Amino acid sequence: MNDKETILTAEGLQKLQEELDELKTVHRREVNDRIRQAKEYGDLSENAEYEDAKQEQAFIEGRILKLEAMIRNSRIIDESEYAADEVHIGATVKVKDLKNNDGYEFHIVGSAEADPSAKRISNESPLGRALIGHKKGETVDVSTPRGVVKYKIEGIRNGSATPAKKTAKKAS
Repeated sequence: MNDKETILTAEGLQKLQEELDELKTVHRREVNDRIRQAKEYGDLSENAEYEDAKQEQAFIEGRILKLEAMIRNSRIIDESEYAADEVHIGATVKVKDLKNNDGYEFHIVGSAEADPSAKRISNESPLGRALIGHKKGETVDVSTPRGVVKYKIEGIRNGSATPAKKTAKKAS
């Protein structure tokens, strides 16, 4: 299984643990019941219900393995260990597109928590990568398929005002 480090906020770790618990306790039982019922229909070689349930079981078991590996290899970001005036994972950043003057606000998270529709962008995305380490008032260049976009950092919000080292805690 992949042992890639998964960078998470405490909230992100909690969501992964909740999903894992739901898959193990609820969905596993449901799909096992479906398999048992499908077996009662007789010939399994032409039983669409059985095949569908077995495919769902494989998906659930694969997702469980993936979640367990992500949790096992997680590194929890503690915002109090970052400089308050610098963009980091866990920070909410307000930026302005200098070409069209549109303002945006993003929460920088690890790739496992990224959800662009909820304004949660990955630290590995072009924008996230460009913003990390910069301060309010600075301008960053972001390479996109349509060319370079310039953003000015207008604000950084986080849960800490303590300037400190750039480290993160390992999840246990």
